[in-house]
Amino acid sequence: MKRISDALAPLKQSIKLSLGFAGLLWAIWLFEVLSGYSLHQYGIYPREWFGVWGILAAPFIHGSAAHLAANSTGIVILGAALLYGYPKSRWKVLLTIYLIAGCGVWLVGRSSYHFGASGITYGLFFYLLVVSLIRLDLRSIGLMMLAFFMFGSMVYGILPRDPSISFESHLFGAAGGVLAALWFGRDDPVPRRKRYQWEQEDDDPTEGLWQQEPEQLESREQYRQSQREHLR
Repeated sequence: MKRISDALAPLKQSIKLSLGFAGLLWAIWLFEVLSGYSLHQYGIYPREWFGVWGILAAPFIHGSAAHLAANSTGIVILGAALLYGYPKSRWKVLLTIYLIAGCGVWLVGRSSYHFGASGITYGLFFYLLVVSLIRLDLRSIGLMMLAFFMFGSMVYGILPRDPSISFESHLFGAAGGVLAALWFGRDDPVPRRKRYQWEQEDDDPTEGLWQQEPEQLESREQYRQSQREHLR
């Protein structure tokens, strides 16, 4: 049981961190609702110097409970997938997504306030998608399949559809995720796959014998003899 608990510890820690960030977003939104003080003015306003601070602040601001709830789901699940699957590069990936999403919106976005964490969620989704194609290991593919199964419709979210939705945040968040995958996708070592005893033993005891030294053959035969005696 201890070995199972130790193996699950990184996953639990990743989920806790993601839940903690989502909880912070809800605390900020509740402060805004209860105080009556609007934080929308701290969002990104493209090509205006007073709006540049929104590059840092915008992901923490949301317009409604529905807006925040939609982003919270992605933050928790996709965030936990990143933190768990890519422990070496995760903070570089998050910073890249954060900055590219914010700077891209400030440079070319429509002249209106842009806020919300959707740029980060789109960046996480596209990172998990692209990095799995780069690495092609079981963990990366598994995390990608989870992300695509739950959030596959995000692929269409980078296109302008609803004027009230900042597709620019989605688009540049996705661009940040793709670039992060290209830059840091191979930083994390491929997880070692556990090899079971039945995989290490030859089905055919004569297979490959011609490639082995006499000493290796003798030690293998002694091992098999001891195994047969043990079974008796």
